[in-house]
Amino acid sequence: MCRAFRLAGAAVMLGSSIFSVAEARAIELTGAWAGHADLCSQVFTKKDGRVEYAEFSELFGSGFIIDGDRIRGRAATCTIKSRKQEGDSLELSAACASSIMTQDVRFSLKIINDDTISRSFPEIAGMSLNYTRCKF
Repeated sequence: MCRAFRLAGAAVMLGSSIFSVAEARAIELTGAWAGHADLCSQVFTKKDGRVEYAEFSELFGSGFIIDGDRIRGRAATCTIKSRKQEGDSLELSAACASSIMTQDVRFSLKIINDDTISRSFPEIAGMSLNYTRCKF
């Protein structure tokens, strides 16, 4: 009987540790993200093995490129200073620089699935934009 309890306890501990590892999995954001999947080829292009903005990409919607701790937009580049993940939500704090100014920016992201995120704007209640990871 005692052995049965030990086996059951070990199974529960193993199961809960696997659950904790899966729950604590870091969200992978590396890639090019566009406002709509069908516009990826108009917003981005691949040049010399590197994803870049396509010519006239601003005519086809918004997007950004994440590579490690760097976020590249059309007008600015940001370096992620901190990340705070709670479940499927991620809060990013970044130092951003454009050709005319620098600014600290907060990003709130909700992970819908591995290839879809929703960005909300803390300063504008109820506003969010969805982005899809582009496949190259």
